[in-house]
Amino acid sequence: MARAARLFAALAALLAAAATGDARPSKIAVVGAGIGGSAVAHFLQQHFGPRVQIDVFEKGTVGGRLATISVNKQHYESGAASFHSLSLHMQGFVKQLGLRHRREVGGRSAIFNGEDFVLEETDWYLLNLFRLWWHYGISFLRLQMWVEEVMEKFMRIYKYQAHGYAFSGVEELLYSLGESAFVNMTQRSVAESLLQVGVTQRFIDDVVSAVLRASYGQSAAMPAFAGAMSLAGAQGSLWSVEGGNKLVCSGLLKLTKANVIHATVTTVTLQQTEGKPLYHVKYENEVGTGSDYYDIVVIATPLHLDNSSTITFEGFDPPIDVVQGSFQPTVVSLVHGYLNSSYFGFPDPKLFPFASILTTDFPSFFCALDNMCPVNVSASFRRKQPQEAAVWRVQSPQPLLRSQLKTLFRSYYSVQTAEWQAHPVHGPHSPLPRFVLHDQLFHLNALEWAASSVEVTAVAAKNVALLAFNRWYQDLDKIDQKDLMHKVKTEL
Repeated sequence: MARAARLFAALAALLAAAATGDARPSKIAVVGAGIGGSAVAHFLQQHFGPRVQIDVFEKGTVGGRLATISVNKQHYESGAASFHSLSLHMQGFVKQLGLRHRREVGGRSAIFNGEDFVLEETDWYLLNLFRLWWHYGISFLRLQMWVEEVMEKFMRIYKYQAHGYAFSGVEELLYSLGESAFVNMTQRSVAESLLQVGVTQRFIDDVVSAVLRASYGQSAAMPAFAGAMSLAGAQGSLWSVEGGNKLVCSGLLKLTKANVIHATVTTVTLQQTEGKPLYHVKYENEVGTGSDYYDIVVIATPLHLDNSSTITFEGFDPPIDVVQGSFQPTVVSLVHGYLNSSYFGFPDPKLFPFASILTTDFPSFFCALDNMCPVNVSASFRRKQPQEAAVWRVQSPQPLLRSQLKTLFRSYYSVQTAEWQAHPVHGPHSPLPRFVLHDQLFHLNALEWAASSVEVTAVAAKNVALLAFNRWYQDLDKIDQKDLMHKVKTEL
């Protein structure tokens, strides 16, 4: 009886809205409160207006893969630690929320192959360039040109979105940016693409692989498009949010006045109605079970076969398939202790000059090692000296064994870990997944199968919000349009 009453009320609200000419949706559900869910809630309210109720379901903590860990009364990033200067959506969120960029504390980097440092950064830019040229010729310039060409085309998405254009699938989005070249880059490897433009195998093995291991935990055999986005993040200036990157998520939800429901969504059922569909969302929490009806549902969490919390979809014909594939496990260990600099060839810890170490594809138990700054950096803050106890962030594919910790550290006070299903295992996907699962049911995370980063997720959030808006009002000229560069120029 209660379920029938709720359904009747939802239908009555829909009919009343149609009768009064107020055709906006009454209720929208967003599943997931990471950067994708938080951003899409914000963008949906921007387009549909403040009168639409937005319920955001989150089984864990707000922020998702943007998270911190407390060590010795200070907080440190355990998820995504920094963003590229070209992350325009993230830049916009920070400005709109009145947040600030955290003061950056300089530090040198190096690449370690298990025995020696194959590349060491200095404090002098020209000397760094000379060392790159001396070791690898002009490979680094060819890499930079290749990445810049990809990013120049990818940046078109912001202009398209500013004009209200959206894409129903990942392939359509990529084709609008780089035509068949971008789509092909999801099917061929980073190594193959770079060798074709004249980058040497040695440079790929020493430098490119180290960057990809640090960002994705994967090798240069991964697809070129995802690799290019990762390599772009290794160049240029990086920034993070004062107080923690997760403040963007909580800030957007507060700004949107979204109703955050701490629960696990178990089932989405299509409820047939006249005209627009209605979705019945069931969920579970500590209190018990609950459900409600929604005009639009956005899944802003991974849907894949090895995810134990995959949502069940009922009443759909044909049935809704989840994305085929698996995620790359990444373990982040925050170790408060004294680095064993002897392992890296520096018996005297005072002489160890690096704040960040990347590793090549040698059989290694860790991918990257960073001397971390807390999320709040005061004007008087200084990075710990090598001989002092510091907080080090170790990224590894598996939890570190005690013997491995003793290899990296002379001694330590504490070890705290966060285990993430951080990124898809990037490989050829044909066909590429779609954002539209049903008429008003969307999967935001479809784009991370092509490339995975916080800014890419924000781009997907804007796309899904525009897609929902354009489909709701049947503005089909704004969906999957060809030759958008020409259209946008004529609109200007």
